[in-house]
Amino acid sequence: MTFTELNSVEHYIIHQLSGVNLNSSDKTSEPLASYGAEWKFRSAQDLKRGVNEVLVESDLKEALIKLNSEIGQNPELADEVIYKLRAILISVNQVGLVKANEEFYKWLTGEKTMPFGENSRHVPVRLIDFEDLENNRYVVTNQFRVHHRETKIPDVVLLINGIPVVIGEAKTPIRPSVSWLDGAHEVHDIYENAVPQLFVPNVFSFATEGKELFFGAVRCPLEQWAPWRITDRSRSIAQALGLSEIGKELSDLMSPERLLDIMQSFSLFTTNKKKQRIKVICRFQQYEGANKIVERVKEGIVKKGLIWHFQGSGKSLLMVFAVQKLRRSPELKSPTVIVLVDRTDLDTQITGTFNAADVPNVETTDNINELQTLLERDTRKIIISMIHKFRDAKPDMNTRENIIVLVDEAHRTQEGDLGRQMRAALPNAFLFGLTGTPVNRADKNTFWAFGAEDDPDRYMARYTFHESIRDGATLPLHFEPRLVDVHVDTESIDKAFEEFKEESALTDEEADELNKKSAKMAAFLKSPERVERIVLDIATHFREKVEPQGLKALVVTPDRHACVQYKKEMDKHFPEDASRVVISTSANDELEFKQKWGIDKSEQEKIVDSFNDGESPLKFIIVTAKLLTGFDAPILQTMYLDKSLKDHTLLQAICRTNRLYPQKSFGRVVDYFGVFDDAAKALQFDDKSINKVITNLSELRDKLPQALKDALSHFIGVDKTVEGFEGLEAAQNAIYTNEKRDVFARDYKYLTRLWESLSPDRILDIYSQDYRWLSQVYESVKPASDNIGKLLWFTLGAQTTKLIHDNVHVREVHTLEEFVLDADVIEDIFNNPDPENVKELEKEMIKRFKKHADDPKFKKLSERLEELRDKAEKGLITSIEFVRELCKLAKETVKAEKEGEQDSQEKSPQTALTELFLEIKTDQTPAVVERIVADIDAIVRVVRFPGWQKTTSGEREVQKSLRKALLKYKLHKDQLLFDRAYAYIKEYY
Repeated sequence: MTFTELNSVEHYIIHQLSGVNLNSSDKTSEPLASYGAEWKFRSAQDLKRGVNEVLVESDLKEALIKLNSEIGQNPELADEVIYKLRAILISVNQVGLVKANEEFYKWLTGEKTMPFGENSRHVPVRLIDFEDLENNRYVVTNQFRVHHRETKIPDVVLLINGIPVVIGEAKTPIRPSVSWLDGAHEVHDIYENAVPQLFVPNVFSFATEGKELFFGAVRCPLEQWAPWRITDRSRSIAQALGLSEIGKELSDLMSPERLLDIMQSFSLFTTNKKKQRIKVICRFQQYEGANKIVERVKEGIVKKGLIWHFQGSGKSLLMVFAVQKLRRSPELKSPTVIVLVDRTDLDTQITGTFNAADVPNVETTDNINELQTLLERDTRKIIISMIHKFRDAKPDMNTRENIIVLVDEAHRTQEGDLGRQMRAALPNAFLFGLTGTPVNRADKNTFWAFGAEDDPDRYMARYTFHESIRDGATLPLHFEPRLVDVHVDTESIDKAFEEFKEESALTDEEADELNKKSAKMAAFLKSPERVERIVLDIATHFREKVEPQGLKALVVTPDRHACVQYKKEMDKHFPEDASRVVISTSANDELEFKQKWGIDKSEQEKIVDSFNDGESPLKFIIVTAKLLTGFDAPILQTMYLDKSLKDHTLLQAICRTNRLYPQKSFGRVVDYFGVFDDAAKALQFDDKSINKVITNLSELRDKLPQALKDALSHFIGVDKTVEGFEGLEAAQNAIYTNEKRDVFARDYKYLTRLWESLSPDRILDIYSQDYRWLSQVYESVKPASDNIGKLLWFTLGAQTTKLIHDNVHVREVHTLEEFVLDADVIEDIFNNPDPENVKELEKEMIKRFKKHADDPKFKKLSERLEELRDKAEKGLITSIEFVRELCKLAKETVKAEKEGEQDSQEKSPQTALTELFLEIKTDQTPAVVERIVADIDAIVRVVRFPGWQKTTSGEREVQKSLRKALLKYKLHKDQLLFDRAYAYIKEYY
């Protein structure tokens, strides 16, 4: 028997869901190992409906009578409901599929009422029982024929109480050119347009070819269809293929319990940037994360949890889904949910997400008093606010148990004193932290603040970079490091500076101050010649690689004034309206600068909307700090980066480019500053090291009382309750000598380190009064910041900078080897901190050095490798430093090889073969050598595969293909030609 789409995939789906084997002649049902509600198979012919009807009205009427007591008493009322539902089905041609689906969704979820009560009182109408799932009828059928403008026959349809809620398309598993995408295309582009009524009640549709399963809502673009995964952290990241795996995912996603949960709590209708209504359903990581929050709140035992879902994988929607379900849970008795962010841009983004989705009872707070008033009045709503609004909050402001706090980007400010004040104000609240970047050692407090000890690795839910790329939730990141070749003429600078010093009559001290300030990195980065070269490179790169795809770019510069500098330079290459600067201005800025470059919130929103519009002339936004977080622009593909960024700030910034968008296959960072190493380091993450840090923090708790005692011991006899200058003078007099101040400063700094490491632990509350007093005393005796340098810089700084810029010369911008941060690379960084990998790299480098033994450049690199190994053996450098230096050396080796290759022109496979044929050409060789080569090239490219040279079958296939190509031109008997051509193919293919 052959394997077909019908017998191997479609029938498998029916068997998996219902136990009925349609490949068997007796069509008997095999018992399923399930509990509660389950699917029953009925053939399409046995369903009581006509080909023009979408609903099985007899089943629907039976459910209406069973689930609604008023209709039960008067069954004819069911016809009125069915009439209303038919009207929605018909309206699809006028209002569009999404709006009709939204209207039907309200009926499905019990939001609609009819005047069926006593005295025509409106009562809710239930089409489905969400409480007792066994009260519903679940039917799975296949070859479900529907006629509208034309007849279509979807492969699999799932009906609940006679309503088709899921449509599935099965494709053949044995043809390599066919995939789930073909099935999804059929559903999305053909069925939804030909028979739209069928999709009006739709929860989601799915497609599979027996290898992968993807699902999506009505009108969801194919690139946004998502896989469904089963949570099992013990499995490897690589998804196992095959029917049994698809069967598990299918059974899990389509189980009545899961399907009704997605219908009720994980579907929403929202408005996109183009003001179009769209339907959104959860991805599996959002479903898992939101449900874990809800379950933990319902259990009420553990009162915190940390969710790490990688940047761009949909945390804002996860919060919306969690909030919807929390607010809908009757056992939580109308909870208050507070969504906290730490910056205005995130506040705008989150508020926008909630408002666009029409989530009811959302309050945003504009100031501290508003927030505190809402909490003191015991408001039972969804409150979106910023963490700093808890400043000076009173303890025990609201002690209710059913307050749930969701903290977005759970690091930095949520962990300091503000975090403690929030916890003191809401002592019984549940606290859940959500972060989009790997929380490494620098952010250890996130684990301390939100990670529950009972959770594996202190995560309640985790969705990593390589998982989000694997599932198509985000795109891979490509790095293109650029080397800006800067030559600093130090002799000329020194000479010019001496003359400048004399002209300005500067003292040596003043000259040193100016020197220090002008030698900062920014002075070199903003050299006009350097900016000019970089912008020229950006213009060329953008026109070649970004613009043809209809995509856009972000330019990130060192500071606000550099943004203006870049803008002026960009205007030389593009129309003025092709780029906009988005920066904030301060009260200290000059009036002209503020008037020209200052923009308010509404103007920024207009710029972002214009940028997101593919038809708009705006191609670039130029920034330094704004829009590096909380900026969601899927059309953004490339970031031109000329600024130092580190840790989570770097990852948040570069991940602006990883959002899904049509015709976009990856996000790109063109790196002029050299942040690639920092990006790789920020992605390195070791759970064991975090556990160690957590243990260390426990130890630090024990050290805190003594550290505080030591710092206070310098003020014995000083009354800390005395305020004003009397109290401060008394404290300063207790440490009146420089020696005493130094010893106090040492003890205070040690205490500060402990304090910052432990914050926001509630243990600090006991000591906060003493710590605040010590901090104020320390600030009062700390040496003043150097005002000489500041005043000088205001008067002479511009001249000094010009002097440096005049002597900084930029030769050219070099394109270095491109690094692709895709799923595989990241997986290696995560999963292989293995010494074996390091050894392999060493071996590879030694092999390459031997190959270039005569080249002095490689000899030097080889000597540096020996020195590095020697240092590592003697323990002079750490293993991490060794790996970092080794990678640096490897990059230099690759660069040196590339430079060497430029001298001898690189051969393409076809060029090499052409040269061979011309070299051994005889009178008998056909004149059309190019055609012979093209034929060989075409055939070999079809049959080859990565690593074919190392397999017998691979070699056999390629040799067979070569003989076939030579036979066409009667050259198959020339063994010398065959051997030489095969050798070339082996090398170049």
